[in-house]
Amino acid sequence: MSNSDLASRIDARCRLTGEFVLRSGQVANEYFDKYRFEGDPVLLRQVAKAMVALLPEDAEILAGLELGGVPIATAMSLECGLPAVFVRKEAKAYGTCLAVEGGDVDGRKVVLVEDVITTGGAVADGAGLVEQAGAQVIGVVCAIWRGEGDPAIAKRLDLPVRAALTKDELDHCA
Repeated sequence: MSNSDLASRIDARCRLTGEFVLRSGQVANEYFDKYRFEGDPVLLRQVAKAMVALLPEDAEILAGLELGGVPIATAMSLECGLPAVFVRKEAKAYGTCLAVEGGDVDGRKVVLVEDVITTGGAVADGAGLVEQAGAQVIGVVCAIWRGEGDPAIAKRLDLPVRAALTKDELDHCA
């Protein structure tokens, strides 16, 4: 499936019109609901395939960031056979008390998996938690780059970012 075909399918499924209050408090007449593609098994599989193609060759573990990166990392893991771990926003205060769940990442080369990135603040935080667990974060793969210019994490310019789709590609479908 081409990127333009995937972008068209995701845009048709996820772009909503109406009146929406954004996190900033502003009101918008359009909203992109990323969970609609993450909850659709056909689209999720297609996104996962597109993202697997972007993985660095030396990746050993996929690290899905809470919440949207978790289903994508799981689908990518099923697609390519790499193990997946899941990164909380912070370590929980009960049970294992870990921020990185699902396996040991110490000494391993890890790729962070995220659904949509605009500036990458959550990705930078997640990278820090994965590194605290002993991993070497070698890159970031996201479903959609919503930011300006080339994909990059403002607080972590050392991390290469690869995106399956961009906001411009989705807007071209609208």
